[in-house]
Amino acid sequence: MRHSLPLAPQFYVTAPQACPYLPGRMERKLFTALQGDGSEELNNALSQQGFRRSQNVLYRPSCADCAACLSARIRVEDFVPTRSQKRAIKRNRYLERQATSPWATEEQYALFRTYLDHRHTDGGMAEMDIFEFAAMIEETPIRTRVIEYHDPESRKLVAVCLTDVLEDGTSMVYSFFDPALERQSLGTYIILDHIALAREAALPYVYLGYWVPGSPKMDYKARFSGLEVYAGGRWNPMRDPEEFASQTHPLSVDPIAEQVANIALPDLTRR
Repeated sequence: MRHSLPLAPQFYVTAPQACPYLPGRMERKLFTALQGDGSEELNNALSQQGFRRSQNVLYRPSCADCAACLSARIRVEDFVPTRSQKRAIKRNRYLERQATSPWATEEQYALFRTYLDHRHTDGGMAEMDIFEFAAMIEETPIRTRVIEYHDPESRKLVAVCLTDVLEDGTSMVYSFFDPALERQSLGTYIILDHIALAREAALPYVYLGYWVPGSPKMDYKARFSGLEVYAGGRWNPMRDPEEFASQTHPLSVDPIAEQVANIALPDLTRR
């Protein structure tokens, strides 16, 4: 007997675990599988509602007493680089960009391990082996690219970003770079280059992942002009980060059932 996948996505909630961004808090995620013929439509629709992709899963933070993790994106037409961002562009202008299909390489993994060992030794990816890394890169049912940055003189790989191409922008799934080149502000440069990529492709947004008010790890995202965050069921311009401090209050959280009920899903029955 043949069994088909349900047309309506099924949503689930993870068990609570320690929050990696705010001490003393617990995190929980609302998630659904990304599979079948409607993957592109579902990914586009949910990305516009604050969800992120991780391999074949779309997720959004849904903590019991906190709503601080806010999806962030840059409005490309409103972005104006700061002085320091202009310096980062100039400093890294010599790098060569190459966009490839989502295929993992040993060179990428070596750079990834070096990055984690210097920057995120206590993070959730710290123990990721080469097979798990390959799954992160290659297991994607949608249009995805690996953006590599090389030193043209040494041919050395210095930075990588796993990037999804959405109907309204580029989504930076995960990026990493050579920590020995920290003074070059490669992390900032990758974002700046994705803004340039989106502008060249006439795409209005660059999705950055989550910004968390009160988390030093996320402060850098608030430094980009044209930033907006998804809160209260809509995208809000980021004018003052302090405006979103109340998202850490327990009464800022809607019940899970209400959150799911308010998700706008694409009509997959027309396929």
